[in-house]
Amino acid sequence: MQTTSHILMIRPVNFTFNAETAVNNAFQTPPAPSGPSVPAAGNPAASAPQQKALLEFNDFVKLLRDNDIDVTVIDDTPEPYTPDSIFPNNWVSFHEQGLVCLYPMYAANRRLERKPGVLQQLGKAFRIGRTLDFSHYEQKGVFLEGTGSMVLDREKKIAYACLSPRTDMAVLLDFCDKTGYTPEVFTAVDGQGQAIYHTNVMMCVADRYVVVCLDSLPVESQRDHLAATIRASGKTLIPISLEQMNRFAGNMLQVHNRSAERLLVMSSQAYHSLNPEQIAQLTAFNRILHSPLTTIETNGGGSARCMMAEIHLEPL
Repeated sequence: MQTTSHILMIRPVNFTFNAETAVNNAFQTPPAPSGPSVPAAGNPAASAPQQKALLEFNDFVKLLRDNDIDVTVIDDTPEPYTPDSIFPNNWVSFHEQGLVCLYPMYAANRRLERKPGVLQQLGKAFRIGRTLDFSHYEQKGVFLEGTGSMVLDREKKIAYACLSPRTDMAVLLDFCDKTGYTPEVFTAVDGQGQAIYHTNVMMCVADRYVVVCLDSLPVESQRDHLAATIRASGKTLIPISLEQMNRFAGNMLQVHNRSAERLLVMSSQAYHSLNPEQIAQLTAFNRILHSPLTTIETNGGGSARCMMAEIHLEPL
């Protein structure tokens, strides 16, 4: 099934601007020089970004739970220092038949997010079988950051991926070989010609449609092939502009609740970037949920989809 009603989210304790990821994440905005200093590693100072991000996080979780979505919230730990722990979908993904995948991360301080306690807690509620661990690729300096690097069509077994310093072809092919996915690979850039760091900021695959920024693909043949692949999968293609992508309109996730109602989750910034026609198209398929995530988007360079790791494991 493409969607799930079970979501993992990590409540942050040290959220702040991460200089290690900003080198290739153009969606991050560095703090003003006169603003609060970034907490030193190991110092869980209650910085302004942390305080604001925590409020946004808690409001987002409440929105999901109020709409009958099962959210497993696990509190991050002050040590080791993990300023981007709020984005768990990059280091882990959960699949049917008890499969867990672990991924190689570009930034050294993000590799520390693979904390055993997270899987131990999940194992109390969900059946975990085998684990595919791709993190050894970090030793070779190549990376694949989970369902940030890949946008998965779980039913058609297609792994959409734009290549970047965070998304390496060899690791992608290894994932596809071991999981039965077919890779759909392309190059995508932002308005300044910089490689888009994660595929999930420029496209979203739902059960019956795909939201995608085709304008971000500079190679016409790849653009045509991607559109053809989406249509061949039987799904409606809903295009967004580069400007909308920059406001996280591609960073959406479709889920369903305990009543099997489909819901499309995004940030308020993403929602307000959409035009009436796009909103009408999307609401014809599912209801839309959105929540303000301004601090998380600005400092972290990720949005609603990045904060949610879908759990496709069988509940105990």
